[in-house]
Amino acid sequence: MSSTTPPPSYTLLPFTGIQVLHVPADAPTATPVLIVAFNRPEKYNAVTDSLLAELEHVYRLIDADDRVRTVVLTGNGKAFCAGADLEIGFSGIIAHKATEESRASYRDSGGRVALSILHCSKPTIVALNGPAAGFGLTITLPCAIRVACSSAKIALPFSQRGVTFESIASFFLPRILGLGRATHIATTGAAYTASDPLVRGLFSALLPTPQETVEYAVRLAGEIAGNTSVTSTKLMRDMLVWGPTTPEETHRLDSRVFLEVVGGRDNEEGVRSFVEKRRAVFGGRFEREKLGGLYPWWEEGRKAVEEGKGKAKI
Repeated sequence: MSSTTPPPSYTLLPFTGIQVLHVPADAPTATPVLIVAFNRPEKYNAVTDSLLAELEHVYRLIDADDRVRTVVLTGNGKAFCAGADLEIGFSGIIAHKATEESRASYRDSGGRVALSILHCSKPTIVALNGPAAGFGLTITLPCAIRVACSSAKIALPFSQRGVTFESIASFFLPRILGLGRATHIATTGAAYTASDPLVRGLFSALLPTPQETVEYAVRLAGEIAGNTSVTSTKLMRDMLVWGPTTPEETHRLDSRVFLEVVGGRDNEEGVRSFVEKRRAVFGGRFEREKLGGLYPWWEEGRKAVEEGKGKAKI
């Protein structure tokens, strides 16, 4: 499962823990909107190492596929995702504690999936169609948009299982909910409905039923795929995640990114389509190489910090 060459049809890939569908489902080749679904309904879509590897792989394919512009992430059956399959347990992870070297090199599988979603140039819309716990909730946090069935139960039960955050949740959760609410739900480990005021801020929209939740997400994904620039949406998501900490530095970054995209192919098509009163036809690829060496701007700062040089200038 190492190739990053996109397949003619995603429905033919030999996945067992996830299912990938075209929109419409009977399309013979990849479509602008793909549905990626957890596919262990008999286990409430509890995840295994092999399922997580499949998610990582499919996101690498999607990132490289100019035909795909948006992803809907959901679950088959009654649940979205019940988190880790506790019947299998953590024996594979415990093995990493054998030596200091393996401890230092260990990276949780959920975090690798979260980074693959975050780094993918195509935005992901979560359709939370049913219960989500642990990884089932933390993996939604790096996604661009989250919508949910209003009655869906969600929980971060780490404190009740004697473990801690994974999937980079400690970065995203307080930024989305605020520190107070994030600390509350992490400390209690309790379950809440998606409509509860404590967690309502996780979701852009609440829908009455699981079916309506998925339909809404697919419809929204289609609108994004048909009307927006992959380059614009990717850069703006990255600016929000890897933004500076002061107004002045943010002004410098905003100005530099804006300068690089003005006059580009997508910008010219966006303006032309507006003047001609038609739908824009944007390219399907995020072309990092055309950003004047700017991207990824946060790598310069990271390297400077590691080398003890303080914060790098943008």
